[in-house]
Amino acid sequence: MKEGSKMKRICFIGLGIMGKPMAKNLIKAGHSLQVFDLVKPAVEEVAACGAKGCSSIKEAVEGCDTIITMLPNSPHVKTVVLGQGGVAEFAQRGSLVIDMSSIAPGASKEIHTELVKKGIRMIDAPVSGGEPKAIDGSLAIMVGGDQADFEEAKPLFEIMGSSAILVGPIGSGNTCKLTNQIIVAVNIAALSEGLMLAERAGADAEKVFNAIKSGLAGSTVMNAKAPMMLDGNFKPGFKIDLHIKDLTNALETGYATTTPLPLTAEVMQMMQVLKADGEGQSDHSALMKYYEKLTGTEVRK
Repeated sequence: MKEGSKMKRICFIGLGIMGKPMAKNLIKAGHSLQVFDLVKPAVEEVAACGAKGCSSIKEAVEGCDTIITMLPNSPHVKTVVLGQGGVAEFAQRGSLVIDMSSIAPGASKEIHTELVKKGIRMIDAPVSGGEPKAIDGSLAIMVGGDQADFEEAKPLFEIMGSSAILVGPIGSGNTCKLTNQIIVAVNIAALSEGLMLAERAGADAEKVFNAIKSGLAGSTVMNAKAPMMLDGNFKPGFKIDLHIKDLTNALETGYATTTPLPLTAEVMQMMQVLKADGEGQSDHSALMKYYEKLTGTEVRK
């Protein structure tokens, strides 16, 4: 525990690729967790680390003044928080819901509006960094909400992440996440395109990567994804299906705000082709396979 931080009893709902290691880090830091997920083995695994495994949302929320949700998309969060038998039905007045899911900004605002009616506070706090950074507690956390609520949650963010920034009112965290996801998607597509050109033009793609990674083209995305492409390792840290979900939310937000997103739309089509080819569960670095399919050329070490 960080000096001066207060131990909390926390409800944590959603123990998937990201939620499970995030919950484990909170337990390691000394917090008491009550966890729930529809996938029973995930609950059992986190319970083995010291959490109380719960069989319902009601049981998970009981006695907790902090409720963290980490779920796939807007409909899941709406159901878990606002649906019958959901968080809003059982959470005590004054409690704080921290939704760390990546959902549409408009959905965050809708959920917040309903929770306020019940005297429940909420901030949206999606993350970036994928499974590796969830495991080592170095996620980037983007937060939307009130300053006081952010300050209350900050000690928890410091356990799960290396940075946490309040970027604006409710919904702004998810707007920031969509911005992040656009930039990551376009970066991976550009990286795939560039390495494919290098390979087909007769250069060694791995040596090209090593030559340019410390220059202006270098990025966290390049350093994380180029080695995966070159190894042909597309084990998911972040699945194409999930990136499609994020880009869908980005495009819908673009339409709602009359913001042109031509590059986002282009990469979305590439990902849809890969999904149709059965690659939806692959890492988003599998965008390389889109170019490999077009050219008949593999880019490997």
